[in-house]
Amino acid sequence: MYPEIMVIPMREELVRAGVSEARTAADVDTAVAQSGTTMLIVNSICGCAAGKMRPGVRLAMQHTTKPDHAVTVFAGQDREATEKARGYFGGHPPTSPAIAILRDGQLVYLMQRSAIETSTAPAIAQELARAFDAYCAKATA
Repeated sequence: MYPEIMVIPMREELVRAGVSEARTAADVDTAVAQSGTTMLIVNSICGCAAGKMRPGVRLAMQHTTKPDHAVTVFAGQDREATEKARGYFGGHPPTSPAIAILRDGQLVYLMQRSAIETSTAPAIAQELARAFDAYCAKATA
């Protein structure tokens, strides 16, 4: 675990973008239990999270269509919350960073580290915007 003082700016970067923090397993369950769509982000201290994932999420959160809820856990810091979050990822191997979209608690989209580390922040934002349109758009009558 890193000293908390080191990760505060990395936590705050997503919080400033409108993403809530889940620090416990119960927080994760409460977030995922909300109806609608939830973006569940596994944040981390690694370089691909700092240089690509977090800026990509910030850009994506400016898109017209967004998930109903957005929550983040911090790998290596909030271990119980991170383990619980990864439990919603349908048997996919754990990676950090990672970005999932769940609809009514069921995984519908997952971007793992392998996709994040080979992309740029704008490309991640573009892919997330595509996923938001595909999985988070409200049905109209």
